[in-house]
Amino acid sequence: MTSLEGARLSAHPERGTRGRWGRFAAILAFTAIALIPIYVTLFLSVRPGTFSAATSFLTFENFTNIFANTGVLTWLGNSLGVTLATVLISVAVAAPAGYVLSRARSKAVSAYSLLLFIVQSLPIITAIVPLFVLFAKLGLADNLIGIVIVYVGSTMSVATWMMAAYFDSIPRALEEASWMDGCSVFGSFLRIVLRNSLPGILSTAIFAFLLAWNDYLVALVFLKSSEVFTLPVGLQSFFQQNATDWGPVMAVSVVMLLPPALVFAVLNKYFSVGGIGGSLAGR
Repeated sequence: MTSLEGARLSAHPERGTRGRWGRFAAILAFTAIALIPIYVTLFLSVRPGTFSAATSFLTFENFTNIFANTGVLTWLGNSLGVTLATVLISVAVAAPAGYVLSRARSKAVSAYSLLLFIVQSLPIITAIVPLFVLFAKLGLADNLIGIVIVYVGSTMSVATWMMAAYFDSIPRALEEASWMDGCSVFGSFLRIVLRNSLPGILSTAIFAFLLAWNDYLVALVFLKSSEVFTLPVGLQSFFQQNATDWGPVMAVSVVMLLPPALVFAVLNKYFSVGGIGGSLAGR
């Protein structure tokens, strides 16, 4: 805010207050509109289904039904296992790769950086058919390990760019100081760079989590047996040709919504901006 704007607000404080409340009301209205699909999903999930015998206005029968009479628990476990494996492998590989991309300066690294840029611009649909043919020969089709490999591969380019971008914000002087104290390059990477990169690591992990958790296309092509379905593919089994019972469908949708919501709720407090801004104070 400039001094001129501050003087204007001081002269007309009620105008500034009205402006702030107006912006707040607009943001609140847009947020409420954006969350309408969530409200509808939650409401329909506790409404009696088409074939329900419940007589009350709201009921949890849909949740009881999907957990007791369908494979939702199996699909939930498959999705959690695949997603966790994707996150761990992606972060473990993207962190050192991003460090090399951020710190090294050579033709090989520049070519690698260009290759990542090209790969991340290609849609996954272009690789699904040849990958399925290859994985079928290797026995990885209709296998959770197979789709973990696909997810990690499709995540890696963007994850590496994200880590490299955050490593660029960490001063090299911190690493140089650790080298002078006898720390190796790998040791300074673990003790200095990674310790100051928690927001970048979490951002990369959340990106990998959302890609693996929400994917439908890859899982639909690669998974054929119901016992290895992930939740997005399992959800389609609730849709029938002539009629759909929306109560169970929305109940499964709520189950799918909960893990991402919990992840954001738990990890939100760990995000910070400029967390290493004072690391070089006095140097």
